[in-house]
Formats: sequence, C-alpha cells, structure tokens
Amino acid sequence: MSLAFKVFALSDLGLHRAGNEDSGLISPKVIAVADGMGGHAGGEVASRIAINSLVESSSSADAILKVTNDINNKIVEKSAAQPDLAGMGTTLTALQINGDVAELLHVGDSRCYAFTGGKLSQLSQDHTVMQELIDQGRITPEEAINHPQRSLLTKALMGDSQVNPVLQLYPIKLGDQFLLCSDGLTSVLSDLEISKILKKSNGQNLVEELVSETKAKGAPDNVTVIWAEVVNAQEASSTALIGAANG
Repeated sequence: MSLAFKVFALSDLGLHRAGNEDSGLISPKVIAVADGMGGHAGGEVASRIAINSLVESSSSADAILKVTNDINNKIVEKSAAQPDLAGMGTTLTALQINGDVAELLHVGDSRCYAFTGGKLSQLSQDHTVMQELIDQGRITPEEAINHPQRSLLTKALMGDSQVNPVLQLYPIKLGDQFLLCSDGLTSVLSDLEISKILKKSNGQNLVEELVSETKAKGAPDNVTVIWAEVVNAQEASSTALIGAANG
C-alpha cells in the first residue's frame, strides 16, 4: 500500500496586506508553506523561489535536504539580477511522505502540526528570538504573544547564509492528519482556538473556517493553511501551487 496526502488548502491576503507573500505546494507526496519577506515584492519572489525549487527537486530525502541550498543560490542570483530585491528571504516548512514515514524540513516560523486523537501537537520548532528566550526560561509563552519582537527570525532562507537543515522523521499510517500554516494564522489564533475548529470541521470547510476566524480577529498578515490527511495513493490530491507561487 502506498501512502499519500489528501489535501485541502487556502491562501488569503488577510485584511492589511496589498499583496500575498505566502506560497504553498500541495501534492500527493509533498506539502509545503513558504512565507516570504522583503520589500518591493521581494517576499513574494522569495517564497515562490522556495516552492518552485521544491517542485523541481526529486522526492528523495537527500533531495529535500539539498533544496535549501538551491533556494539560497537562486535568491542570490535573483537579487544580483534585480538589486531592488536585495534582502528578500523566506521561511520553508515542508512535509514529505517517504514510505511509511513523514519527513519534516523546517526553516523559520511557519509551522507543522499533527492532529491526533483530538490533540494538536506542534512538530516544528519556531526559529525566532522569542522561542529562544522561552527555551532559556527568560520569558513565558504568554509573555511572548504580544512581545514587540515576536516575529524576529533567527533562521530564514535569504541567500546570505547557509542553513544546515535537518529532517525530523515521524512514522505515519492511514488517517493521520497534519496542519501546515504561515504565522499569519498562529500569530492570531492560539493552539486551543485552532483545535476547536479542527474538532468541529473537516475538508475544505476546515481551512475556510480557520482563515475566516483569523480575519474575524483582524488578520494583519497573509494567511496560508494546508490541511492534509494520509490516505491510499488512489485518493490523493493532485499537485497544485497556491498563494504567490500560483502567480
């Protein structure tokens, strides 16, 4: 039996952004969210580079580990060709099925969660100054919520530094469920608020409810949500690009 993803996704501008700097990928074996940053459409370009690089890579573990170097190199090349894009960068959170294992590649503060037995568990670790302070016991998670530096990243794909990625491996089975999202969702809704929606909704309605609730609370940033269920390959979703990657 070959395992694959059945996916429901939505990428939204939010209420205060003129353009969408989030990009996403849905496919039978790989799902991903990239949240771009940088002025003059730089974030849009950087996140699109990340997702397109992922599409172009093969599905092996070695390939997904190497994709961060490909992204960094392409960002350097693009910035050299278009100096107004200098300083652009992107997060990348990608989940790949390899046999009966899910491989998680993560850089930045977009997130990957597992939803099992009605419980939401964050699999990715935020690469932010706030998370480092929390890990050091210098502030509490509650204090981090409204901190002025809550979005300051410690790792991103920006072309000027080499990120040494690691793959986190998780055994999977039919029926397992995963949520990938940009911080446009998690900076507005708590894990508890997200869980309540996951428990009462399903399919495309689920991702629409998450985005709708985020907008009801102000949605200051772009919001990208990918909900994936592990199914037999025959039931898998087809490949599609969302957000800026679809531009």
